[in-house]
Amino acid sequence: MQKIKLILCFCLLICPFLHADVLSLTHIRPHDENDVRNAYFIDVLKLALSKTEERYGRFELNKADIEMNQLRALKNLENKNNIDVVWTMTSIEREELLEPIRIPLLKGLLGYRVFIIRKGTQPSFSAVESLSQLKALSAGQGADWPDTSILKANGLTVVEASGYSILFSMLERERFDYFPRGVNEPWAEVSAHADKGLEVEKTLILQYPAPIYFFVNKDNQALAERIELGLRRAIEDGSFDIIFRNHPANKEIFNLAEIEKRRIFKLANPFLPEKTPINDESLWYQGN
Repeated sequence: MQKIKLILCFCLLICPFLHADVLSLTHIRPHDENDVRNAYFIDVLKLALSKTEERYGRFELNKADIEMNQLRALKNLENKNNIDVVWTMTSIEREELLEPIRIPLLKGLLGYRVFIIRKGTQPSFSAVESLSQLKALSAGQGADWPDTSILKANGLTVVEASGYSILFSMLERERFDYFPRGVNEPWAEVSAHADKGLEVEKTLILQYPAPIYFFVNKDNQALAERIELGLRRAIEDGSFDIIFRNHPANKEIFNLAEIEKRRIFKLANPFLPEKTPINDESLWYQGN
């Protein structure tokens, strides 16, 4: 009888843990399920949440039911409409509407922009020696991207598109001359659109402060605090840098991009929020 009582007491003790609530979070559905770039952000989110399980409990991540562009995803997040977390480049407007976790997930690498161009047009770019010369060529960008406003503010010619996927066909059809991409993006994209006669430009790079953050709803301070704590723990113990350097999304870009060998044109980002931790060197890419 005493043994049965002990077993019952033990069961009562562990039941709360067995039935403890699991935090279920829905994130944006990637444009391409095989795209390792989106997998990187999901893996970083998992890392941050796993670093805080002992304080906040278990979690599970789910993809949104449908694919959506940035504008719709952010609007759904703002309206608490089946999206709990989004990763995207920051802006003053986005930080007013949503709660940013101000840790650059790519250490600012998105602000190093190399170009996708049509095959055969490399000589036109190799001849560019100044920003004013680059202004004679046109860039393609998404209409709702912060980069579009940044490029325009610096006097560059920009052709806008309604969505991401159509930009590759527009470039192929000579609607614009180049498609600026973060250094972790263009090689995989050119490979994915091998039928369009595109390649990565070899000599130029644009650079401006462009952190990508996780964003949550303004009312979800608990989630914001959990993600920030997890990211800071990962930075402190080195696991963030390990995934940053070794994830399939990033692993080869440092060699492929050859940033130090390119002609760099630095641009201003007048849309950078005041609270951007621009002076915290531990959060930003400092070169190889």
